Amino acid sequence: MRPSRSVGGALPESTVEFIRARFPLAVAPSVPEIRLHKAAPDSGLWRLAELDADFGAPYWAYDWGGGLALARHVLDHPGIVAGRRVLDLGAGSGVVAIAAARAGASEVTAADVDRYAIAAIRLNAAANGVAVRAHLGDLTGGPPPDVDLLLVGDLFYAEDLALRVGAFLGRCLEARIEILVADPWRSFLPRERLRLVAEYPGVDFAERAPVKGRTNAVFAFAAEA
Repeated sequence: MRPSRSVGGALPESTVEFIRARFPLAVAPSVPEIRLHKAAPDSGLWRLAELDADFGAPYWAYDWGGGLALARHVLDHPGIVAGRRVLDLGAGSGVVAIAAARAGASEVTAADVDRYAIAAIRLNAAANGVAVRAHLGDLTGGPPPDVDLLLVGDLFYAEDLALRVGAFLGRCLEARIEILVADPWRSFLPRERLRLVAEYPGVDFAERAPVKGRTNAVFAFAAEA
């Protein structure tokens, strides 16, 4: 199957089918309750990049440590999300959003700026039999969303992004939205605003096995002292 070229907006159905067919469903590391379409050596990521100048980095096709930890934490503590409106910011594959839906959230939205991630979120939610609303766009420049809980995994890997996300989370906290952040202790974390909640062993982006002594942490985002 050959994916079609598309610029902006939704992906053509042929591209979605390409992802469905060439990115096999696999159990998420440390979250065996969830299966995700993930890149394999023969998935043909290069073909998507070759046909779409806006392809970007395929973060959605791989596991990230913070997202895995946050999904594990939500599944182990379903009371965090049960009956609540939840937003998974920078959702990537949608693993955190899927965990929230499985744990009983009343409404789940997964937001990402990459339309390939949006396609993956929809495919992964369907594969796991849960309802997740996928939102394409950058929410960090706008007002706080109308949700009860904000889940944020792996959005502090670059300084400019960390500053933008941190400012947005501050506005959300002022709007009385509860916020959980998860990350494998990257250097751009706003540590002065984070309270450690839990730590989980596990892989991070591009790793095949956990790194000895490193954990993926879950934090509560708090007001400035």
